[in-house]
Amino acid sequence: MGTPELTIAGHVATITLRRPRQANRLEPDDLAAIAQHVADVNAQPTVRVLRLQAGGKTFCAGFDIGRIGGAPVAFEAMVDAVEAARPVTIAVLQGGVYGGATDLALACDFRLGSHACEMFMPAARLGLHYYRGGLERYVSRLGVDVAKRLFLAGETVDAHEMKAIGFLTHLVAADALHAAADDLSATLAGMAPLAMLPMKQHLNRIARGTLDADALQRDLDASVRSRDLQEGRAAWAEKRAPRFNGE
Repeated sequence: MGTPELTIAGHVATITLRRPRQANRLEPDDLAAIAQHVADVNAQPTVRVLRLQAGGKTFCAGFDIGRIGGAPVAFEAMVDAVEAARPVTIAVLQGGVYGGATDLALACDFRLGSHACEMFMPAARLGLHYYRGGLERYVSRLGVDVAKRLFLAGETVDAHEMKAIGFLTHLVAADALHAAADDLSATLAGMAPLAMLPMKQHLNRIARGTLDADALQRDLDASVRSRDLQEGRAAWAEKRAPRFNGE
């Protein structure tokens, strides 16, 4: 047990939080480890999916409040790196998601949760003003009214409400959670990366109001010229699964 671990199998990489006895609370070394894992995954073009998961009953209790100091800057940088990761990201949430861990999950493209999930953002109760990136993620993904319920009123929200407000993209039974994550990972890994991965980035930029129209056009043009598009057309006509190579 210790710092988060990175494993890669085919097109899917997984970062696993490994402090279950401390509810997977994040320490300073963990922030650096996660950021480095994301950088390592970004450097491997064959990886199309990045999963974030944890052992134990709690997904993550956020950052160790006793060591807060200058940590918000490092924490924000780590979460921003997860949001900007080249692969499509999936957070697998088997239990409680607290404090900064809520922002870490929101930085992922998909959030699968079991019925044992709940979330809580205690910043105002701790006297902590949250950093800009986290505030923006809450508002862009959940809306300003929900963000105020969670940040200002400090509401604790159960799994059904997490799905209703859009925090969870999927809500599944606890015993089906990892199978659902595997199915989604396989689906995403089978998509054309030259289409899927840029669209992920452009969708996030649209949500933030920061779309780069020139970059979008370049990615669209690259997709039109790609062998993957030719393969997709052929597979559709032949009624078979496509085999995309990212070319």
